[in-house]
Amino acid sequence: QVQLVESGGGLVQAGGSLRLSCATSGRIFSSTEMGWFRQAPGKEREFVAAMRWNGSNTRYAAYVKGRFTISKDNANNTVYLQMNSLKPEDTAVYYCAAQDIYGRSYSSWGQGTQVTVSS
Repeated sequence: QVQLVESGGGLVQAGGSLRLSCATSGRIFSSTEMGWFRQAPGKEREFVAAMRWNGSNTRYAAYVKGRFTISKDNANNTVYLQMNSLKPEDTAVYYCAAQDIYGRSYSSWGQGTQVTVSS
């Protein structure tokens, strides 16, 4: 079982930046996909960004591409989401997630961290 703990959320003005962290523990395979998702009030959870644990296959949702960057620190097994040029519509609870060993679905989720962007 993989455990995920997010941190780094907060309140920021439009145009500002935040870096979210996802501390991981448990067994994660090199091919495991790690993802960031978000859920705004009254909306469904949506995909933001993902990458494989080995650093390959990085991909982004169109609405964050060019502004957000997913990365991983191998020394401390932490996945990051650097968010630049934030917009009020980026306001949401952000979740870190890991796929199962078969790569079929996201089976492990963190508790989420709130990001609020003021206009």
